[in-house]
Amino acid sequence: MNPALLPPSANLHASYLDALREFRAEEPGRGSDIRALAPRRAFARWTADLRDAARLRPAPARGVVPYTILWYADDDHYIGEVQIRHELTDAMRRTGGHIGYEVRPSARRCGHATRMLALALPIAHGLGIDPALVTCDDTNVASRKVIEANGGVPDEPVGVKLRYWVATA
Repeated sequence: MNPALLPPSANLHASYLDALREFRAEEPGRGSDIRALAPRRAFARWTADLRDAARLRPAPARGVVPYTILWYADDDHYIGEVQIRHELTDAMRRTGGHIGYEVRPSARRCGHATRMLALALPIAHGLGIDPALVTCDDTNVASRKVIEANGGVPDEPVGVKLRYWVATA
């Protein structure tokens, strides 16, 4: 098993939909519309849009910034994803951060999130981000450990959000 970060791909259609079902079972109403993504053509268009998101120049004043989404997968098995925000709004600087990640429920507690964040850091560096702000809820012990395992240095929390600065180089 040698998972890697890669651009969203239509090749992961079935596995991605399975992961969405897992997320929905855990948190009903969460995530993308499975029915809308079920047709292969719709899924292919959607993954192309995700790949193009980094090239867009949205308006940070509206709370939208350029971002890169990368999927963490092993061959045709979707495990999770990383989101890297190229810039931060004031709100994102307080509680959002540069890098977010999620692992499908059936693949948790296997070290994937730690490796995903480690792989995302040099990519963030290539985007001019150093250090990266990474946040998590104060109740999310697993995510806190992921950030700390990647060298996260605690900053002042904001409400229920723990904030860490992580070197990207």
